[in-house]
Amino acid sequence: MDITYLGRSCFKIKGKQATIITDPYGPDFGLMGKQSANIVTVSHDHADHNYTQAVDNVTKVISRCGEYEVSGVLINGIPSFHDGMEGAERGKNIIFVYTIDEITICHLGDLGHIVTSSVFDEIDNIDILMIPVGGKYTINSKQASTITRHIEPKIVIPMHYNRDLYSADLEPVDNFFKEMGSNKHDPLAKLTVTKQSLPLTPTISLLDVSK
Repeated sequence: MDITYLGRSCFKIKGKQATIITDPYGPDFGLMGKQSANIVTVSHDHADHNYTQAVDNVTKVISRCGEYEVSGVLINGIPSFHDGMEGAERGKNIIFVYTIDEITICHLGDLGHIVTSSVFDEIDNIDILMIPVGGKYTINSKQASTITRHIEPKIVIPMHYNRDLYSADLEPVDNFFKEMGSNKHDPLAKLTVTKQSLPLTPTISLLDVSK
């Protein structure tokens, strides 16, 4: 499986039989380019997460909670909120859990709060966690470190942080590394992983934005 970062909360997850795009964003929020995928998931209906017209050859767009199976990929959409006031400020958010190529991936979308124990129960045994760390519109680096330590993924990929003109009001990713007690490393062009190659101890994988 290859995972590339397209910016903001958008990733391309390319498995053996299917490709997923998460939270595609519109041109007002950067340049993710034209993409192709079988499945698109949308965590919430904001323009920097729901620009599905940027993706071609889509079999299924998933923007609601529930369980799905598409092109051999198992997907579970779990309800949560975009803020710490049960959606009163920014509305609802969907956490997506994908099982693809025997690897379980959790994408937290624009999660804005520490989740309840019942939600933690639904995002158990996660291999790869994609988590926002930039604060302001989502959880911040300290909250992200708390959630990461609770979930204990084998790989954690930070997203939605200050990295360009379009995200200058967010925290830098360095804050998350400090909260996790890890040294920041140069970003990878992409993450290539199999079930057998998953690390034995939790690892932060910082990804560069795909050009």
